[in-house]
Amino acid sequence: MMKAPTVFAMDDGVKFIQVSTPFRQITAISGYWIDDLRADDKVIDIGANVGAFCIRAAKRSQHVVAYEPVTGDLLEKNIQLNGVQVKVIRAALGIGGSVGIDWDNCRVLTPSYTLGEMIRIAGGCDFLKCDCEGSEWDINPRDLCRIRRIEMELHLPPIGGAPDPALLEYICREFEFTLDRVPSHGPLGSLGILHAWRSDQ
Repeated sequence: MMKAPTVFAMDDGVKFIQVSTPFRQITAISGYWIDDLRADDKVIDIGANVGAFCIRAAKRSQHVVAYEPVTGDLLEKNIQLNGVQVKVIRAALGIGGSVGIDWDNCRVLTPSYTLGEMIRIAGGCDFLKCDCEGSEWDINPRDLCRIRRIEMELHLPPIGGAPDPALLEYICREFEFTLDRVPSHGPLGSLGILHAWRSDQ
């Protein structure tokens, strides 16, 4: 007889399956701001991992799409466990075409889409959460033009390539923002989490 997987609940009641995997399972969203997520927001979660952000977002909005190239099986099980509606697309942010993703002890070949393509597939985006290990620098700034809120982890080499000045300039011009910097003793390659919002929305 197969043993049922262990389930644990976080302090806010969100549940996750506990199972051994070759990748980190991220279950908390302490670094991301979500309190202003609106019920009618179209939400995109890029780099959804096992569902920490998208499951909580789906308790506030009925329009959540999660892009995840590595951990899709466990992500879908956690979504089902919590009884929320999230559309899962197994793909990565990039410039298009197939890409190899190395993360923890996993390597996958996955489709990649530009942010503009991801938004089109999802049917729009008001609230973007993005944690994609350096691929954020592939974002074309004009693809942010209709987004109201951004929660984005920013990376420096050796995680991904060098920051794109055009993307940073666009965000500085079009959004109000703050950046929670990673302490100097933090992991190599992490810059911090960007919290950005359009002041006119």
